[in-house]
Amino acid sequence: MTSTSAATPATPSEKDAECLALTRVLRRRGVVVLSVFALLWAAAAASGTGSATDVVPLCIEVAALLLTAAAIHLGYRKGATPSPRTVNLPAHWARGVGIVNTVELLAVFAVIAASSAAGRPEVVPAGIALVVGLHFFPLARLYDQWQYRWTASLLTAVAVTGFVLVAAGLASETVRVVVGLGSALVLWASSYHLALRG
Repeated sequence: MTSTSAATPATPSEKDAECLALTRVLRRRGVVVLSVFALLWAAAAASGTGSATDVVPLCIEVAALLLTAAAIHLGYRKGATPSPRTVNLPAHWARGVGIVNTVELLAVFAVIAASSAAGRPEVVPAGIALVVGLHFFPLARLYDQWQYRWTASLLTAVAVTGFVLVAAGLASETVRVVVGLGSALVLWASSYHLALRG
């Protein structure tokens, strides 16, 4: 909404200004959360490539740190153009986000507990990727960020790939590398999309 007169240009209303501010805050928060979790997935992948002091895991970790720092810098840079679209949040969106994130956390613990009880720890990365992927479907609506649907779809595809690798009998390290790097790339892509496009 804007207020105009013949003599003065349009100025944003207080409600429009609040909506723009909330949009910016949520998108910046999304950039940080997505890129930090991408960093964690990359670290998990690096752990499957050798000991912490080997060249390959060190290279993965350094690259992951740089990608994460760059995403956060882009998300918080001054002079960034405003998002082309303001969010239109549903009623009680914050409570809904809290519920979705709580269910996700409980499901992650359930995956870890069930995999350990079954003696199948190699399933954990794919199981967690599936939980994380599925939780983005309701978040797309709750945050009014419809690009989270492709985040959800791609993470789910990474999880399915992980399950296929487990079923094929590949080593748990290989599964961890594939699922970890796949999940990290999806989350970084979402983070950069938010930082650059809104």
